[in-house]
Amino acid sequence: MRDLASGFGYLLRGQRWVGAHRRALGLGLIPGLISLVLYVVALVALVVFAGDIVDWATPFADSWASPWPGLLRGFLAVLLVALGLLLSVVTFTAVTLVIGQPFYEALSEQVDRSQSPDGTAPESGLPFLRELWISVRDGLRIVARAACWGVLLFAAGFLPVVGQTVVPVLGVCVTGWFLAQELTSVALARRGVELRDQLNLLRTRRMLVWGFGIPLAAAFLIPFVAVFLMPGAVAGATLLVRDLRQEETAGNGTEHPARQRF
Repeated sequence: MRDLASGFGYLLRGQRWVGAHRRALGLGLIPGLISLVLYVVALVALVVFAGDIVDWATPFADSWASPWPGLLRGFLAVLLVALGLLLSVVTFTAVTLVIGQPFYEALSEQVDRSQSPDGTAPESGLPFLRELWISVRDGLRIVARAACWGVLLFAAGFLPVVGQTVVPVLGVCVTGWFLAQELTSVALARRGVELRDQLNLLRTRRMLVWGFGIPLAAAFLIPFVAVFLMPGAVAGATLLVRDLRQEETAGNGTEHPARQRF
């Protein structure tokens, strides 16, 4: 329980950090706004065409007596939209991180500098294009894992009672885990930590990671909130990484005065 509270604390600390660095907050909103427009268009299209997709996928119901075809297809259309919403929450962070990769890298680096006793930050030493490729590659791997979980939860939604009670809760927990993984990957990749090692590190403090990711996943379900929370989420994830790796921090978490760029 203490780790759950600490994880949520890192989320709040990240928001406070960008609140004290207004330029970082302003620039951080741009990638989120671009992603938001893309996702809104995709979700609206899904809602509009969900009925047609379900009709195409269930030709066997054409011969059923009324009202069963309509009930089945209506239920499936709702589940399809819910699955699309779940996947949008999970993938929004990955897409936004790719779009805003240069800025979020700089933001994460500045957070490290502000917390480091000597005002320095870890650097991967890789060329920009190489870093971008690794970010896209790892992001796709995370999204693929999230999609597999999404399909399983979608199928479990058909179970009576469990599908309407347990599955939504599991969905938020799974989404929170993947959000935390995506966000911490910015700071971990800069430290040269491979994706497999990133996963192993996060598993050592599951409750801490869930404490950070679950509230964020719940907040991301509210329209437009994700856009405004993304910069602070990246900052909070960097602080979380420093804890997971037990890195030394400047006294009482105060900011190194010589490294305030934003």
